[in-house]
Amino acid sequence: MSASQRPSPISASVDFDVQGVQHGFLKLPISVDESAWGAVMIPITVVANGEGPTALLTGGNHGDEYEGITALMKLSNSLKAGDVRGRVIIVPMMNVPAAEAGKRTSPLDGGNLNRSFPGDPDGSVTSQIADYFTRVLVPMCDVALDLHSGGRTLDIVPFAAAHRLDDLEQERASLGGAVAFGAPYAMMMFELDATRLYDTAVESQGKTFVTTELGGGGTSTPASLAISERGVRNFLIHYGLIDGELESADEPMIYVDMPDASCYVQSEHAGLLELTVSLGEMVKQGDVLARIYDMTRTGTDPVEYRAQRDGVLIARRFPAKVGMGDTIAVVAEVVQSLERDSFSTPKPVGALSTPKPVE
Repeated sequence: MSASQRPSPISASVDFDVQGVQHGFLKLPISVDESAWGAVMIPITVVANGEGPTALLTGGNHGDEYEGITALMKLSNSLKAGDVRGRVIIVPMMNVPAAEAGKRTSPLDGGNLNRSFPGDPDGSVTSQIADYFTRVLVPMCDVALDLHSGGRTLDIVPFAAAHRLDDLEQERASLGGAVAFGAPYAMMMFELDATRLYDTAVESQGKTFVTTELGGGGTSTPASLAISERGVRNFLIHYGLIDGELESADEPMIYVDMPDASCYVQSEHAGLLELTVSLGEMVKQGDVLARIYDMTRTGTDPVEYRAQRDGVLIARRFPAKVGMGDTIAVVAEVVQSLERDSFSTPKPVGALSTPKPVE
């Protein structure tokens, strides 16, 4: 803790050093119109059994991404101490105010938690939550899994991802977990601005970190939940916290790489969006991905947006109404391997296949 920072105002009703199963809350004092001496109550489960690594499992970093929230709520209800070797900390909704409002950001301060790290104990509610994770929970863990999806504005093929890191062994460990997660796609992910992400806060402490995108549209489906739940279990098996055999997807896994910002196609116009390709469909550089129609008049040609690279459409804007600056499509490169020459990562079961569109 920096000498200039006070202890976090958040208190935990669980004891992280106690064996067994505990369900409780992270309590952040607030004073609002509806509750003068109130608190943001963040549910938390700790399952500990003997010696072993600590896994930190999180969802609800954004409040409208339900696949991870649901999968971790279910896990917190079912995981037994006897199942675990080490300690599993489960926080299904990091940003409870946003989850309760069904929004990406917090209604208390407008904060986007995943753009608020490392946080500040004297900052807004969102910044205080970020600070607690940065200074209290992340230092406890050896491996971390943060479950995301597209929320209300994006739909994304199901993937688990790692990032390119200066520490090659840390990158290797994270990439191994992303592959072991067993989603239909495994990705090396490029972030447009990683500075204030939770990902960066975890990785900067030398921890093994895996993130996901598991669908979107502000909902979940039986298929997306099955992928999420299987992936969480695979993650815990891979890092030695529970026993079992890794389960693979029904189809061979696809490796995809995002080398740079050219993967993102962002709108320079406002209007009505027509997507011309489906999720999981292969495209060539120059192919038309989308058209945007001027909604203020008829008789005008739409503006066409084209792929800037060969690859597979891994993400698309979900609402048909689009504004300037909105990401309307993301194209990633299909590769034979995500490995660097200096190390090898676990291979998924089965051979690489051609992606199939997701309707």
